[in-house]
Amino acid sequence: MGKAGLQVPAKRRRRRIAGSRPRPLAPAGRNSVWCYDFVFDACANGQQLKCLTIIDEYTRECLAIDVAGSIRSSRVIDVLSRLISQHGAPRYIRSDNGPEFVSAALLTWAVSQQIETAFIDPGKPWQNGTNESFNGKFRDECLAMEWFRNRIEAKIVIEDWRIHYNHVTPHSSLQYITPAEFRRRDEIISTTGATIL
Repeated sequence: MGKAGLQVPAKRRRRRIAGSRPRPLAPAGRNSVWCYDFVFDACANGQQLKCLTIIDEYTRECLAIDVAGSIRSSRVIDVLSRLISQHGAPRYIRSDNGPEFVSAALLTWAVSQQIETAFIDPGKPWQNGTNESFNGKFRDECLAMEWFRNRIEAKIVIEDWRIHYNHVTPHSSLQYITPAEFRRRDEIISTTGATIL
């Protein structure tokens, strides 16, 4: 009972999804860690944009930016499945504890693909720093610079920007080469053992 004689409900402890799970170390190679998150925006016609960004932490390559009005866990699974068919499966997927990422369907799917989930601690976005950094560039260089009339136009412009980011924009953490060039060099080294200067 409270001071005023009113019934006070007992505090319920929040379940911590990622509390005891160790986060993976820095990625050792391509497909060792993918990270994903959402970025939100809106079109001039009032349509909402929800953008799912997926990055390979090792190559810094943006594997996909899925653009829609609403993205639920089933759509996240569809996008990941398509990427796995193109690139192979990652060992870990790093994300926050958003409902789309902790749904039973997605967790069951991840187990079936032998992918381990690595959830960051609540309120600590820097633990998903690679994706946070990418999303900042995406906001500053694309979303803040473009005026989308509708969602269809947004999808086209955002995909063009993603391709430019991967193939044209040099990345400081990759010794100022592009993510696509870094991946290409890494593939040559891993298949031939050659050293590229």
